[in-house]
Amino acid sequence: MSELILQALYSGVLQGGSYALVALGLALVFGTMKVINLAHGELVLLAAYMAYMVESKLGLSPMFAIPVALVLVCTCAVLVYFLVGLIRKDRELNSLILTYGIGIILTNAVLLIWSADVRSTSSAWLQEAVVVGPFYSMRSELVFFAVAAILMAGLWWWLSRSWYGRAVRAVSSNRDAAKLMGINPRTTEIVSFVVAGILASFAGIAIFSYGVIQPAFGHALTVKAFIITVLAGIGSIPGVMVGGLLLGVAEALTVTLASSALQELVGMALFLLVLFLMPNGLFGAAARRG
Repeated sequence: MSELILQALYSGVLQGGSYALVALGLALVFGTMKVINLAHGELVLLAAYMAYMVESKLGLSPMFAIPVALVLVCTCAVLVYFLVGLIRKDRELNSLILTYGIGIILTNAVLLIWSADVRSTSSAWLQEAVVVGPFYSMRSELVFFAVAAILMAGLWWWLSRSWYGRAVRAVSSNRDAAKLMGINPRTTEIVSFVVAGILASFAGIAIFSYGVIQPAFGHALTVKAFIITVLAGIGSIPGVMVGGLLLGVAEALTVTLASSALQELVGMALFLLVLFLMPNGLFGAAARRG
């Protein structure tokens, strides 16, 4: 039993890396615009289907879909930004309605183009089992966990060291004060959406490389990203990383020790528990100052 639990922990950590990539894009956009992009999961799904197209039509590894996914998803993310930017009143509420509608449109577009069939990779290299000590995983899980770790470290460096990263943090903290310091909030917001699109692209290709996708999956990804963001404390980038790993481990343990039917329920249970006991999230506002 102990070996089974350790294997579940290992698998959960690998899965949590992709969850964190999905949630980081959502958290980044919320931090700069105070907008929860409910179409973010559909953007991740769009990248996953680009990986499917590259593999099924060109016979290449899904990893070769990265450039195509980056262009398409980032373009869609910027379009979402401009649509949200048209909202002048009650942006927080109306943007929820708008992005939810965009998500429905994208889901139905995917359904019309690729049908409702479940898709998965057929790449033998990505699906090959890799043994690390007593633990087992697919090669794709290890590859994209490493990619996720690199992207998270890169995002951390970008936010703390680069000019635009500091601008994002400034706009997130105080939009009016950022203007006084010569920062253009509109440009900064566009950059945030582009970075969120980059993270969504890699997350989508990762999910396709070791899992299955279908048109309704985008909504489920948005829900997971929102749960992780709340677990972390809205706006906490380091907390999102920890929250993604926590959700991945919780789901893996639930599947191992209970039932796969309860996998989605455990995330909602964590979500409600944190809301009741720690409304500011695991990394509350006091921990994020400075």
